Amino acid sequence: MTSAVPRSPLGRGVPSLEVRWILPGRLDTAVVARFATSGAYTESREDAYLLRPDLDALSVKVRGGRALEVKMFLGSPGILDLQGRARGRLQSWQKWSFPFRSVTQDASEAEGWRWVRKQRRIIRFAFTGGRITPAEASARELVDEARCAVELTEVRTHHGDWWSLGLEATGPAGLLRAGLEATAALVFTQVPPGGFELRLADSMSYAEWLRPRLRAEGHASA
Repeated sequence: MTSAVPRSPLGRGVPSLEVRWILPGRLDTAVVARFATSGAYTESREDAYLLRPDLDALSVKVRGGRALEVKMFLGSPGILDLQGRARGRLQSWQKWSFPFRSVTQDASEAEGWRWVRKQRRIIRFAFTGGRITPAEASARELVDEARCAVELTEVRTHHGDWWSLGLEATGPAGLLRAGLEATAALVFTQVPPGGFELRLADSMSYAEWLRPRLRAEGHASA
């Protein structure tokens, strides 16, 4: 892997508060329809996650072949609990991003990396003055404004088809939880369509989801 040059001092990361669910199977069309709004942004990309060695509280990935992203897990401030609709573990992170030239997929797989193909649908909201409003990606962010991205993703790995729903709040640290909870209350106004449950057991980061599968591969080949 090539070395990277940081865009900003290493000591200054971006704080975020996140919750994510990862479920098996193909994404239900009823769920996709719920996110088919005029403000949704879509993208396709492949991310490579470093799973070996296990870096414990650090999550390392190559994002879309263009950026090396390092995230430090700072703990969980509690549970997001919307009764009858969703229950997930909140996770606090500090994130750094560096320009990066991609490695080949064959090389990365051999060195403990795992590729994840993603088709993402993203809706962004702004939390200002205690109110949630749709936010354009190009709009200027206010100093006292928290933002929360709602991401619906079709996921493909060599383990098969999965899908993920995640919320990520960024902005002033004191507003992260309020912004995420207000966004979640808006998104989950109704029971999720498609007959699925967003359970605590399915709530985790991508790295948490991938690592047990890598260990299972190692046991199978032993």
